[in-house]
Amino acid sequence: MGAVNILAPEVGLERACAALRVNRSTVYRNDARRRHLTTLPATLSSRPAPPLAFSDTERQALQAALCCERFVDCAPPTIYATLLDDGIYLGSVRTMYRLLASDGQVRERRNQLTHPAYAKPELLATDPNEVWSWDITKIKGPVKWTYFHLYVILDIFSRYVVGWMIALRESSELAEQLIADTVVKQSIAPGTLILHADRGTSMRSKVVAQMLVDLEVAKSHSRPYVSDDNPFSEAHFKTLKYRPDFPERFGCIEDARAHCQQFFT
Repeated sequence: MGAVNILAPEVGLERACAALRVNRSTVYRNDARRRHLTTLPATLSSRPAPPLAFSDTERQALQAALCCERFVDCAPPTIYATLLDDGIYLGSVRTMYRLLASDGQVRERRNQLTHPAYAKPELLATDPNEVWSWDITKIKGPVKWTYFHLYVILDIFSRYVVGWMIALRESSELAEQLIADTVVKQSIAPGTLILHADRGTSMRSKVVAQMLVDLEVAKSHSRPYVSDDNPFSEAHFKTLKYRPDFPERFGCIEDARAHCQQFFT
């Protein structure tokens, strides 16, 4: 850019830029930036205080009212309306929010219970029959609002379906029967299996929990309100339902069992 500035007074800026193959807009932009940087310190000035700004006394009075025992659990609109009912005006709602924000108090101010930190379940299996994942899904029946319930137990190492059943309803007793029969069928030794599930009603039932204790099977659950902590079963159900041959509805429970028998095989 220095060569352009030297050549421009003699031949003109347009010819100088054409000769040096420099865009004129770049030269203008650099000159404007340079002028701005040289004049910036002289133009800076402190902003004058607004004529209606709160004094230190008024600010302290409003802050004391916001943090007093009467209003400590109230939002600024509630505080503003209550003070007006008492014939007191200390500031607008926006001023209250601005003052609370400057003190770092714009948040949930009530004392509420917090959820404990749940560790993310680590489902690692190096051999078959070390970790199982199970879940229940609905498949549509012959008419609207009718469903069959598909119970599936999946070995996460081999992705082999070790146990499944289709029932007319979801219940912890049916889940208990399926899990117990599958453990016996697969000859699972006590203390060698982890069974993972989400936090559905049947999964957290006392019937299933007691049965797992009796079989010496360790249980694992997804974190509350987390939808992707049981990915193996969820992916398996999507594979089942997104196949081209999966019907929109099943005519009866025997049709559903025949289809799933062929799919799992």
